Amino acid sequence: MAGRPREFDRDKALESARDAFWTRGYEGTSMADLVAALGIASARIYAAFGSKQQLFREAVGLYEANEGGFALRALAGQPTARQAVDKMLRDAAETYTRPGKPQGCMVVTAATNCAAENDAVRDWLTGHRHKQTESIVARLDRGVADGELKADTDTHMLGDYLATVMHGLSVQARDGVVQARLLAFIPLAMQAIDAALANQVESRSEDV
Repeated sequence: MAGRPREFDRDKALESARDAFWTRGYEGTSMADLVAALGIASARIYAAFGSKQQLFREAVGLYEANEGGFALRALAGQPTARQAVDKMLRDAAETYTRPGKPQGCMVVTAATNCAAENDAVRDWLTGHRHKQTESIVARLDRGVADGELKADTDTHMLGDYLATVMHGLSVQARDGVVQARLLAFIPLAMQAIDAALANQVESRSEDV
């Protein structure tokens, strides 16, 4: 008599899928890879998640709700824009180099280049990156409104710069650059914020 099929833990399967996609990207992760990572047959994967693309979207959602949510948490949780940006960049360096996890940012690396049939996945992730930049700009705008940043600060340009720094940290981490080197870069990146501060004398002693 055949044994009963192994009980399916959907949450655990989603975690495994997240790590597979995070490591190899959307196109680089085949259905055979997912079968091996999740330990269940492809038919059960389709039954539980609908499609590879839907599984990927859920995996990204899981990433953003946990490891990948550090940026929004930093932007919302610090009393000043400078402290928020500093924490965001430091948390990025730490998250992207966490032991036992894939390196870099899943949203940055998982689908930067795709075949034409996967343009929807690439565009969806692009939208996520744009939303993160918008969140940075919104926090800088609040810094201007609070009088922390100069009234003439170009928050869109500064937000684009900080998003570029974040993406660069992700690529460096993916290439094996160690956490200490990434953290050492952050004071240099923070000079752009310091230049925009309304009271630059007091600010330079923060976070040293």
